[in-house]
Amino acid sequence: MVHLDPRDDPRTDPGAANAPREASVRASREATVADLLAAADGPLYSFEFFPPRNEKEVGILWRTVRELEAYQPDFISVTYGANGSTRERTIRATAEISANTTLRTVAHLTCASQSVDQLRQVVGQYAAAGVRQMLAIRGDMPGGPTVPWERHPQGLDNATELVSLIKELGNFCVGVAAFPDIHPEHKDPDLDADLLVAKAEAGADYAITQLFFEAQNYFDLVDRVRSRGCDLPIIPGLMPVTTLRQIEIFADLSGQPLPASVVDRLTGVAPDDVRAEGIAIATELCEALLAGGAPGLHFFTQNRSKATREIFANLHPSRDPA
Repeated sequence: MVHLDPRDDPRTDPGAANAPREASVRASREATVADLLAAADGPLYSFEFFPPRNEKEVGILWRTVRELEAYQPDFISVTYGANGSTRERTIRATAEISANTTLRTVAHLTCASQSVDQLRQVVGQYAAAGVRQMLAIRGDMPGGPTVPWERHPQGLDNATELVSLIKELGNFCVGVAAFPDIHPEHKDPDLDADLLVAKAEAGADYAITQLFFEAQNYFDLVDRVRSRGCDLPIIPGLMPVTTLRQIEIFADLSGQPLPASVVDRLTGVAPDDVRAEGIAIATELCEALLAGGAPGLHFFTQNRSKATREIFANLHPSRDPA
């Protein structure tokens, strides 16, 4: 089992620089993401990590956590394998980040390939660690988002049921997933909106979208949800393409190809310029989303901070702690 230890942070005494503000920040961590969204006078910023898969990755994660902690994000989240495959590592990483940093921490939870009893146990473990905010996701079957869904014999059928279960177990703030690019299983934008509204009615407090690259798709989703009388806050989820290989990887993750306009820009520059072009595309997308009223930006970091820090610096150069 991988043990996430803050001493693996490669810097000496990484918490020292933050010590003067830790007391006030920790006190404010009682506020939930829902509280922050309700009171916000500007966009929220958040970062997503995944649990280390081996001992080598522990130091990489902690270095990234500490680098991004300096940007004082509104919250961070830790992923949970689509079918519960990283359950124990996710619980440990989430608990130790929450305990050893100033970061407001959101725990992921999926219902794929797990019984209700297992899910109850995980929620209890999160609560025991002081983590009372979760992102409830149905999850995918082994093989990816296009593989037909199969309910666990003693499990739940969808994220709406998972939201209800979490809410029944205690006073938790619960986020859910949203799909600007249309879920690849049913390919029905109206159904995506209906399901998001159902999650809100079950008790979801906000949503974070899956990866996407066209701002209009996000705004179209928001419009469909609002037309159904639902005011659920929907936070865009983002990650830049920094290598040509990621074009295919991201297409597999989302279940459909990247927009031709994005692919053309990435393949139209010299190989050494692909990364810079990907950062530029992501920055332009962020600017369009914020200009259109998105309540925040959620960055999928892949446990690396450099690209996220560059985009943030482009958006807010005066707030760059570097």
